[in-house]
This record gives sequence, structure tokens and C-alpha cells, in this order.
Amino acid sequence: MAQFEEVSQKSALHPKPAGLVLQYGTAGFRTNAKNLDHVMFRMGLLATLRSKNTKATIGVMVTASHNPEEDNGVKLIDPMGEMVAMVWEGYATQLANAEQDDLLPALKDIIKREAINMTQEANVFVGRDTRSSGACLSQAVLDGVSTLDGHNYGLVTTPQLHYMVCCQNTQGQYGEATVEGYYRKLSQAFIRLTKNVPNRTDDQKHLCVDGANGIGALKVREMERHLERELQISLFNDGSSGKLNHQCGADFVKVQQKAPTGVEMTVGERCCSFDGDADRIVYYYSSSAGRFHLLDGDKIATLISTFLKELLTQAGLDLKMAVVQTAYANGSSTQYLENTMKVIMKCTKTGVKHLHHAAQEFDIGVYFESNGHGTVLFSKTAEQKIKQLAEDSTSSDEKKRAALLLQNTINVINQTVGDSISDMLLIEAILAIKGMTVQQWDAIYSDLPNRQLKVRVSNPRVIDTTDAERRAVSPAGLQEAIDSLVKKYRQARSFVRPSGTEDVVRVYAEAETQESADALAHEVSLAVYRLAGGKIHYRQIVMWLTMNFFHQLVNVFGSMKW
Repeated sequence: MAQFEEVSQKSALHPKPAGLVLQYGTAGFRTNAKNLDHVMFRMGLLATLRSKNTKATIGVMVTASHNPEEDNGVKLIDPMGEMVAMVWEGYATQLANAEQDDLLPALKDIIKREAINMTQEANVFVGRDTRSSGACLSQAVLDGVSTLDGHNYGLVTTPQLHYMVCCQNTQGQYGEATVEGYYRKLSQAFIRLTKNVPNRTDDQKHLCVDGANGIGALKVREMERHLERELQISLFNDGSSGKLNHQCGADFVKVQQKAPTGVEMTVGERCCSFDGDADRIVYYYSSSAGRFHLLDGDKIATLISTFLKELLTQAGLDLKMAVVQTAYANGSSTQYLENTMKVIMKCTKTGVKHLHHAAQEFDIGVYFESNGHGTVLFSKTAEQKIKQLAEDSTSSDEKKRAALLLQNTINVINQTVGDSISDMLLIEAILAIKGMTVQQWDAIYSDLPNRQLKVRVSNPRVIDTTDAERRAVSPAGLQEAIDSLVKKYRQARSFVRPSGTEDVVRVYAEAETQESADALAHEVSLAVYRLAGGKIHYRQIVMWLTMNFFHQLVNVFGSMKW
């Protein structure tokens, strides 16, 4: 077959480094850009097969999100803008790791397994972020689809490509499959949400945005003219001089608990940070005492779900709404939503694909990871009921107003994936409508102090978990040890889970005070070390000595592996 001959010829131009093994995960493939040329070519091939298989447009996004600039990555986007189906993640890993002589057999195996009609037309949308390696790597993807119809969108945010894939596959029902169409839909909905807010000053319309020196900064600048000064943005880390994600961006702010380099904060001013490909967002401000306050994904989910529940009550709509979290969600947010707001709560395994699927089970599903990645999903039934109420001439003014607000809220949200720009507009609209300051938002509940640590182990897979990763099934005795340690502290909890990218076990602990959270995290880390084949690093020795755990270190010193 001529197609396969061309694959053989072109794949020789994108050789696989000897011995390199990669795994497709929630974030797709992600590693140093030097090792990705062959992967990009092969993901172009796989996206073409997926397009033929689904008879729909498939997206390929070249990005490494919040990773350093020297890294890059790639992930596939399914027809409705969602993450690619799980079985195709396996195919991606299979193709990426196939040696040169095994590539064609691997392709033919996928075609046979999925009964793909190779005469079916294919359409693939390709996008990339601002990394210097992006142009070359996205061209490698296009080489993989070059014998068929591909569309190169060039520089776009990851959420914009998800959005446009969905628009294309719904024949425009979700929106126009262009960047300009994206800007118009979101900005018009934002303006409709905020236009009737009384006495809104320029100060209240002002927002400081850290663009992480990434693609989000470029796209916010392009979108500004559509917002008609209803949101007045001061853009920092816009990519004109700084390095992508270096001492800036949502991940830096979340981990370091401080403002990014280059952002000029004044007391009480609202600020937010995107990550490198603009699918995460966190907010923050500085108090009069100079203290840094972070409003992460948990705070965002609380603000949005509270707003939606109030509108549903005003509209008199009986729709099932839930907030989906992971085990990393701060316990205070869970307690507030469950006990005070009486919202249905669901906990899933870590990873956006797990949260997204869980949110689809409800009429309205709000999901955010604590890192600021999240969105809101509305079922077709929910959208239809809201539309009918908004158009019902017999409904009361209060119900109609609530329904119209819900309609515009739906239109400002990118339901395909977490989206920094969309989430920013939604948050700003809610704060304006409710007349809330960032301080009042922050005061809805107080986070429990927490600590996250990593324990280096020989094989992280010896840790097996259940209950959405909140309890350890193996090794024997570990969960019992954690339970015993948690009982020592007030308002405490802790869990451990294996990392999917490093030879480490991740430890999370929270408690009434920071001192207690720190102590619990370190004690659980020691339990993991003892029971899960720990390998100690000199930095851990220094850390434990500093935290007054010398006597515990001595107890395990004899069994250390260096």
C-alpha cells in the first residue's frame, strides 16, 4: 500500500533514539524536546488513524504546559475536545516505543484492532505553544499527516485547540472553529454577564495577569479589544524578555507560595497567573501586613459552585450539581461545600481525565484540581432546561434573570478542558455580579495548613491505593501506620500515592497547625521509607535533621540504601 511505503520513507527522517522508552499519561508525552522528533511524527500518524476511526476531526497539541522551556510534549484531543480515549493512550505508547523496523507492524496492528477503513478521510488540527522547539516539532506532526488533510493552527493555547476541535465536530453548534470565534463567544458572554452590574469602577475592572512568558500572554493581548474595557488587564511576563515558566506562572506561584518575578503587586490588588499553555490559573493578593494570599483551584471551585447553586435556587431549577475533587483538595474546602453549601461532593483519582469523566455524571459538574486546572460541565438536559426558562414569557423576572445569567455563564465557560482565559473571565464576572472583593472571596473558608513531600523509593509501584488514592492497600502495614500517626494530630489526614513520572512516593498531610502538618508529613514519610523500600537522599537527611527527626533517622540508618 502506497501509504505505508510513504510512512517508511518519512519515518526514516524522524529516527527514534536508541533505548528511549516513554509513557503516554494524562499530560500526553512530555520530556526534553531533543528526544521528541520521532514521537511527534508518530503522533501525527496516530491522530490520522484516530480521525479515520471516529470519522471526526482530531487535535494534536504540541506543549509541555508548566514544564521548563527546554522540555516539550504532545497530546491528542478527541472529537468533543476531551482527552483521547484510554485505549488509544496505549496505542500512543506502543507507537512511540516501537523500533524502526517495528513501526509498520505496530501501525497495522492498530488498524486491525480498531477495524479502521483506510479510505476514510481524515482531518487533524495541530497547535503549539511558544517554545522555541515548537515550530520544528509541530512540523514533524504535520509530516505524519501530510498525505491527508491537516490544519496547522500555529500558535494557540491548549484549551483553544480543544475548543476548536469540538466546534469543528459539532458543525459549529459549539461555536466557530477559529481563534477569533473563540474570542468573540467568550468575550460577548462576559460583557453580557457584567454589563448590568451597578457602579462598577475602573479599579474593580482592573486585573494583574502573569502570562508565564507563554502562549496565554499572547492570546490575552489579542483578546483585549473584544472585551471593550469591561476587563482592564495589566499583563506581566508577556514573553517579550523572560523565560517560559521561569520564576513565574501558576505552578511556580502555587508551589512557592509567593508572587512571580516581574509582577508589581499593590496591597489588596487582584492578581492571577496562567501556566505555560494557559490551561491552569491561580489567583492571589497581598494583605496590608504584606502577607501573600493564594486562591487556588479549591477556592475557585468553591466560588463557582456557590454562584451556580444560588442561580439554580433563584431560577427554581431542579438540577443535580456536584463538585469533583481529588484527594489533594484542602479539607476545609470539602467541609465547607459539603456541610455549609450542601453540595454533592465526589472524589476521584488524580488526573484531569478522571475529574472530567466524573463531572459528566451530573447535570452540572464543577471540577478543579488544587493546581488550578478545571472547568464546569453542563449536560444537554441542563442546557435545555435553562434555555427554556430564559425564553419562557410566563416566568417571573427573578427566574428569567437567573436563567439568563446561567445561559451567559455557560457561554463564557470552555467545557472541553481547563482554560486559564475562560476561567479568568468567569471568576471576574462572578466577583462583579456578587460585588465581592478578592479578600471576601478568600474569607469564605480558611485552608487547613498542609505539607507535600516526596520519598525516593526503589519501585513506587509497591504502593497500591484505593478510595480515590486516599488509602493504601499495599505494602502491608502502611495504612495502619498512617492511621496511627494521623490520630496524634487535630483535624489531620494524610495519604500517599506513587508518582507516575518519578521513582518517588508522594506524601500529603494536613492538620490544624502548620507545625502539625509538617510533623505528620515527615512521620508518614519515614513510614513509607521503612515499609516501601526507601532510598534516602542527602537532602532528606538535612531536612529531617532540621525538623528535629534525628532520633527517627538513627532508627533506620542501618537499612539505608545509598
